[in-house]
Amino acid sequence: MTINLNPYLNFHGNAREALEFYHSVLGGEIRLMTYDSIPGMMGDPSEADKIMHGQINTEDGLVIMAADYPASMADSPDAASLGSSVCVSGDDAERIQALWEGMSQGAHIREPFEQAPWGDTFGMLADRFGVPWMFSLAPRQAE
Repeated sequence: MTINLNPYLNFHGNAREALEFYHSVLGGEIRLMTYDSIPGMMGDPSEADKIMHGQINTEDGLVIMAADYPASMADSPDAASLGSSVCVSGDDAERIQALWEGMSQGAHIREPFEQAPWGDTFGMLADRFGVPWMFSLAPRQAE
């Protein structure tokens, strides 16, 4: 039996672009389902190409999900609204550094990825879609 906790990001029409970018950085498998994949289920026919559900699963267990809001929810806060962040943490220096560098493309760096007072290497950014991310690289434990 397993259980997971995954970020689910909502966008106003650019979920496909965001998921394709995240896939280019994270790797893994991407699955996209559009509004028109279940006729009559979501939105107006003009919204057929919007993402009803998208998901990326990586070989190392990262999962991120996203969707586009229908036009009827235009006033809803999207993933770029401050108040939460996607956090990547662990002790795989090569992988976390590569993810930082990839997500940094077109991002606003809020805190550079550098040694923090508590011992981790830590950084914060808002990606090119305005989504807040935190990266925390813990020192490897002696084996």
